Amino acid sequence: MAGILYLCATPIGNLQDMTARVIETLKSVDLIAAEDTRNSRKLLTHFDIHTPMTSYHEYNKVEKAHELVGKMQQGTNVALITDAGTPAISDPGEVLVRFCQEAGVTVTSLPGAAACITALTLSGLSTRRFSFEGFLPTEKKDRNVILEELKEESRTIVLYEAPHRLKRTLKDLYDALGDRRITLCRELTKVFETVIPTTLSRAQELYTEEEPRGEFVLVIEGKSLQQKRSEEIAGWESLSVEEHMALYEGQGMDYKSAMKQVAKDRGVGKREIYAYLNREE
Repeated sequence: MAGILYLCATPIGNLQDMTARVIETLKSVDLIAAEDTRNSRKLLTHFDIHTPMTSYHEYNKVEKAHELVGKMQQGTNVALITDAGTPAISDPGEVLVRFCQEAGVTVTSLPGAAACITALTLSGLSTRRFSFEGFLPTEKKDRNVILEELKEESRTIVLYEAPHRLKRTLKDLYDALGDRRITLCRELTKVFETVIPTTLSRAQELYTEEEPRGEFVLVIEGKSLQQKRSEEIAGWESLSVEEHMALYEGQGMDYKSAMKQVAKDRGVGKREIYAYLNREE
């Protein structure tokens, strides 16, 4: 029988967040694939786990994924862990999961700590709908594409950021999104855990004289639906009724449907639009 890939969440700071199920699984599998074997050795030693390890990280993820899938097809059970948190979340583990699925190898996830979810629940911002973006691209062109998309994002936005890039990211977010609410979370679950609800403008001021320390999760307010609606109305008001109709017909709507949507956009009855379009010149 083929082996199984176990995605095992590890603590993001506090070792007591390690689940009993993960500990038992890491002891019972044949092999542990770890992002950094030196770092993971400390964790495994703490929980008296002596299972053999192999490295699996960003720079060997494709080659090593093929190797691990081959082992699992021969019956080896493998557990995947990261330095902290849940594998495959902003992590090369997603490649291994995809390769396993393509090869018909069973994958199961053992839930536990995830910095993005922990920060979201602490943020005080809406948790009903959210967009997780991981780390913003460092290359300017790619970064600007993502920031442009985030301008219209109405869901709460969750980002990761390293301390040495935080100042740049806060400025870029402010320039792109305006002065939105943001909660800065650092060193989550650790002794010096800090949660700062503020705004993007004030967040920049926090680090004008001191350098950021620790890993950050940024939780940012999405664009309100009311603001989006106001901007849409402002755009429609600049169009004539005929131009407004042409906009929807150009998108493939038939005449009747376009007229109905124009009426809805403008907050008037469909008959009023019909009468306007069929008025005598």
